[in-house]
Amino acid sequence: MTDESVPWLVVGLGNPGREYAGNRHNVGFLVADLLAARVSARFGRHKRAVAEVAEGRLGFGGPRLVLAKPLTYMNLSGGPVAALAQFYKVPVGRVVAVHDELDIPYGQVRVKCGGGEGGHNGLRSMSRSLGSKEYVRVRFGVGRPPGRQDPADFVLSDFSTVERKELEFLVDRAADVVESVITRGVEPTQNAYHGG
Repeated sequence: MTDESVPWLVVGLGNPGREYAGNRHNVGFLVADLLAARVSARFGRHKRAVAEVAEGRLGFGGPRLVLAKPLTYMNLSGGPVAALAQFYKVPVGRVVAVHDELDIPYGQVRVKCGGGEGGHNGLRSMSRSLGSKEYVRVRFGVGRPPGRQDPADFVLSDFSTVERKELEFLVDRAADVVESVITRGVEPTQNAYHGG
């Protein structure tokens, strides 16, 4: 199998169901939806994994892309991700998780490969199911909760009115970051996007 024929598995982390759609915790789903629109792909249920999947290519003849939204809840995301990685024969280094990140201020998108999960249940589940932490993370900053609000309640609440004014632009930027990771690699993407 040539390098070009091996797809990238981009996983948007979130919770299924309309009541979670606007939550900070669901920003991974928003980015996955935008990437699917960019490659003119539609999500459908996968036969081997509890997930919605869309397949396409980045540009004409470009890298193959498998976009996934696990339909288990966040803390069980790893099972569907591992099943898809196995099904599409994707090595862990070509798995990209897009997720909300409390330790980054709202409005910033960061990328890294490997490392800890920072208390994120979706990442913890992925690391356990994949048997590795060496996948790429595109971290969408949601900032810390105000006052004494519990972080778990904070990520399961909707973006504020002020945040929503910028949200579309930031989701677009996060999708650009994912594309950059796939076409240029992690380090060049960090150099290009970590300035602001």
